[in-house]
Amino acid sequence: MAPLSQVSFARRALIGIAVFTLALTGLLVGAAQLSNGSYAPKLGLDLEGGTQMILKPRVTGNSNVGPEQLSQARDIIVQRIDASGVANAEVTTQGGRNIVVSMPGIPSKKDEDAIRQSSQLQFRPVLAIAPGSPQPQPSASPSGSASPSPSGSANPSASPSSSPSASAPSANPAPSTSSNNSALPGALTSETTAPSPSPTPTLQQSVAPSPSASGAPAPSPSPSGSAPATTDPYSLEQITPELTQQFTALDCSKPDALENIVDDAKKPLVTCEQDGSVKYILGPVVVSGERISDASAGYVTTPQGQQTSQVAINLSLDGEGTKQYADVSRKMVAMQQPQNQLASVLDSRVIVAPSFNEAIPNGQAQITGAFSIQDARDLAQQLKFGALPISFDLETRDQISPTLGGEQLRYGLIAGLVGLLLVVIYSLMQYRVLGFVTIASILAAAVLTYLAITILGWSHNYRLDMAGVTGLIVAIGFTADSFIVYFERIRDELREGRSLESAVATGWDRAKRTILIADGVNFLAAIVLYLLASSSVRGFAFTLGLTTLLDILIVFAFTHPLVTLLARRKFFREGHPWSGLDPRKLGAVKKTSYAGRGRFTTTSPRTVGADARVASAEGSAR
Repeated sequence: MAPLSQVSFARRALIGIAVFTLALTGLLVGAAQLSNGSYAPKLGLDLEGGTQMILKPRVTGNSNVGPEQLSQARDIIVQRIDASGVANAEVTTQGGRNIVVSMPGIPSKKDEDAIRQSSQLQFRPVLAIAPGSPQPQPSASPSGSASPSPSGSANPSASPSSSPSASAPSANPAPSTSSNNSALPGALTSETTAPSPSPTPTLQQSVAPSPSASGAPAPSPSPSGSAPATTDPYSLEQITPELTQQFTALDCSKPDALENIVDDAKKPLVTCEQDGSVKYILGPVVVSGERISDASAGYVTTPQGQQTSQVAINLSLDGEGTKQYADVSRKMVAMQQPQNQLASVLDSRVIVAPSFNEAIPNGQAQITGAFSIQDARDLAQQLKFGALPISFDLETRDQISPTLGGEQLRYGLIAGLVGLLLVVIYSLMQYRVLGFVTIASILAAAVLTYLAITILGWSHNYRLDMAGVTGLIVAIGFTADSFIVYFERIRDELREGRSLESAVATGWDRAKRTILIADGVNFLAAIVLYLLASSSVRGFAFTLGLTTLLDILIVFAFTHPLVTLLARRKFFREGHPWSGLDPRKLGAVKKTSYAGRGRFTTTSPRTVGADARVASAEGSAR
């Protein structure tokens, strides 16, 4: 009889694997009933079809997009798609001009934007600021001049005009070149920022909590009709009348307000805040997003180490970026409002425009604002993988049919069933009733594999393609091989004359090392294929690695415990001819041993499986 500890361990292992299977089943049912999960695995592009998007580079003037830029953009898009959990997507170039993205299923608007947007974070100095949409016109005062707005800032007109009006207290109705700031509307010379309807994000480690500033007066803008007379990115001389007119006409409340914006890193930019509440004139880029070495999302912690509920994006700059950021902070800390504000611009829109009150030499920035933790993670992910060297417009978006289709999937499943049937036939012929243990183990592995793939489709958008189906079919052979190694070890021990329970314990000790080594080699091969191969082979590598891990789980937690319990049954213990463990059929040899006092005992093949009963009378007679 097997030791009680082995029997107890076997029972606990079988109960554990049953509980694990039920937990996965419950998770799948909950995902299907309470979320967007499904009872069937998600299929890949080659089996289900999906969406094909053609992205056209956005160019300005006569500039062209080179092959290098297009190839770099393709690589970044591939990284973004892989990081977002979209499996089995294909990203190719078309004619050296466009990028073609083929994705299974129907991607959401959020997925589309994450793929094609530049997502380059730029740091630009703020030159001017005003409300993003037209404000109610103030009533005229008795003297005929406009009364000031409650905030003291101007409300520029939303329509283009060559002579933009100002409503600040010190501004005249029409600009005059005799004044130092006369070429600007009052909004550009006001020292108060426009209020935002939502909490304005701040750079926690590089900004002051309050926008107090002092410094030299702002420089005057360039004369009417002339180009900027300075290369200083912080100077108001960059604001030409044309830029003023564009700023005055900009209405951020319109959805297409920035549709035709030209974002040149070396020139000033007229743009809006992301929610459209504020509009800006920004100077040229002083720190590029290329200098971001790492980006992560999390929650703000207090100086005492306590975590708050405020979401933050943490940025780390490289060596050159740290130096540039330190120089910018030293210069801007002494400037007046709003020129001491540094805008963080993402895809030509301002996400935060905080002000400095001290120099920041360590190159660490933390963006906080009114966004969710998931939005922060998505943004940090895009920043981490880098910005696209060019921006893209969606040229076409079409539904595509599967490249292989249901017929090929049907043939693949038939091939898998034929392979499984051959394994079953071989197991029954070779191991008789013991072969049913192999069948039960394969079925248990199949159930766990199905549950794992289906749940991964819900949680990580994993999709099963034809290469993955091939990996599952190949895994049948690998799984059966583990059982064969174990059973043959047991048979070897029976041939040596051991009892069945002893043979099961000793055979397991020897077989498990071989099984672990073989599965370890398979798993390493799967990892190498997944990391180095293309997307079509990665599906095969993933399913190969998954089934290898499940094979180890099944052999250790199901097959061995089941055989341990069956070895205590009379049918197997006494070596029934149909058990597959009959010592006589296995060629077990007689063993003669000295019993003392001139007597010898002989263990016959017939009695090896029957607790090694000793034929002492026969031994002493001979």
